[in-house]
Amino acid sequence: MRTEVEPFHAIAISRLAHDLKAQGRSIIHMEFGQPSTGAPQGAIARAHEVLDTDGMGYWESTALKARLVRHYQDSYGVEVTPEQFILTCGASPALVLALSTSFSPGDRVALARPGYVAYRNTLRALNLEPVEIPCDRSTRFQLTAAALAALEPAPAGVIVASPANPTGTIIGAAELRAIEQVCRERRIRIISDEIYHGLSYGERAHSMLEFGKSALVVNSFSKYFSMVGWRLGWLLVPPHHIARARAYMGNMFLTAPSLSQHAGLVALDSHPELQKHVAMYARNRELLLAALPALGLADIAPPDGAFYIYADVRRFTDNSLRFCEAILRNTGVATAPGIDFDPVEGRHFMRFSFAVATKEVEDAIARLRPYLSTYKG
Repeated sequence: MRTEVEPFHAIAISRLAHDLKAQGRSIIHMEFGQPSTGAPQGAIARAHEVLDTDGMGYWESTALKARLVRHYQDSYGVEVTPEQFILTCGASPALVLALSTSFSPGDRVALARPGYVAYRNTLRALNLEPVEIPCDRSTRFQLTAAALAALEPAPAGVIVASPANPTGTIIGAAELRAIEQVCRERRIRIISDEIYHGLSYGERAHSMLEFGKSALVVNSFSKYFSMVGWRLGWLLVPPHHIARARAYMGNMFLTAPSLSQHAGLVALDSHPELQKHVAMYARNRELLLAALPALGLADIAPPDGAFYIYADVRRFTDNSLRFCEAILRNTGVATAPGIDFDPVEGRHFMRFSFAVATKEVEDAIARLRPYLSTYKG
């Protein structure tokens, strides 16, 4: 069976942005969800030390897994064991691992629409059927227990993301508890993507494991820990799933990068430095929320966490890809079209990533103001 997946349109936007930069244009990259800050200084120092003293090889850090156990106890009050952690080459392989070890070809897996483009496409690549649940402002662009309860027949699984990409919305504790209960009653396997945990601007994000022990949790060092290029993540699995997940991991990916594991252990104790990044994102969020309505982008999903603004652009266009391309060519501000995240309604939306320097956010607003005030389509 051969399945085609759709392109990630933000990559095409980024490619154009880099072409324009090579031509001498000034570009502000707000198209990808990657921190502009680097890894914590202590993690970098530890990496230098390891490079000088350790030849490295295929390896799984028992110290890192033990430290992750404490992280879950401290952050969520959840007790897990080191054996439940499968260290991966970032969150993307963790998602592949979760899906491939939990479902069989043809299984139906529910997810929110809008949602991260790779959910839909990874499901298809694995010959699973995405069951997209349309979400809008009435549900804060998030899945609800009621929506899952109404699906007939019940899907084999569901992907839950809180905070979510592209909206940044967070599912509250009561709703997560209700989702877990519905899934338990209907035998729906939960894959919880918690990659944006640590990045919230009000109520903290809750782990699905606070409400039940059967979910598979995907996370990584890329977002809060600002270690995108280090390609280090983890899949946290229930005890009965350990042997299966480890067998798949060993055959498909071998091990996570050894150097990154050394650095990640240090990063887990770098919160004072990392909280400064969160403070910068919070300031960037404030600037955009204050400025965008005056630019004609007033209908915005509530960005409770992550580092995204998902804005309705139908005042200007019904083609968000063309709109983002025009903005990039005319202002040098690179953004992501909503069609990546929602193939139905995404043509009416665009996403800004504010994981850039505050000066760049201010510059982007200054560039967009005159252009959007006279935009003719």
